[in-house]
Formats: sequence, structure tokens, C-alpha cells
Amino acid sequence: MSQTMNAVEITQPGGPEVLRLTTRPIPAPRAGEVVIKVAYAGVNRPDALQRAGLYAPPPTASPRPRARARSRLWAPA
Repeated sequence: MSQTMNAVEITQPGGPEVLRLTTRPIPAPRAGEVVIKVAYAGVNRPDALQRAGLYAPPPTASPRPRARARSRLWAPA
């Protein structure tokens, strides 16, 4: 089983061209957390505003949009 995942990241404020498909290591859950495998994802208003540079996410936020997703629990082997 792969230990990497595909992710879309916001590289800088701007239009759709600032979205970049990246490959990242699958995160290991910390205590009290789970890992989900996303099958489908949508973009919500805060994601679009963040991409446009009109919404500042918290300093500890990931550069990846936090869209709503259809997912299931997953544990890497």
C-alpha cells in the first residue's frame, strides 16, 4: 500500500492557477486523531476566499483547503 497521497495546495493568493497538485506522505494520526481516505471533495466558501487572499487562515493551518469530503476511516498498513 502506498505511503503517499495526492493533495491540492494553495501556493499563494490568486485565481485557480495558484492551486497545485502535490504528493505528500500520508500523515500518521496523533493521540485522539484518525486518518481518513477521501473519495470526493468539494470546495466551500472559506476555501475559495483563502485562495483569493481574502481570508487569513489560522497560522497553524495547512496550505491545503479544508473542504467537505466523502471519506472513510483508513489506517495505513
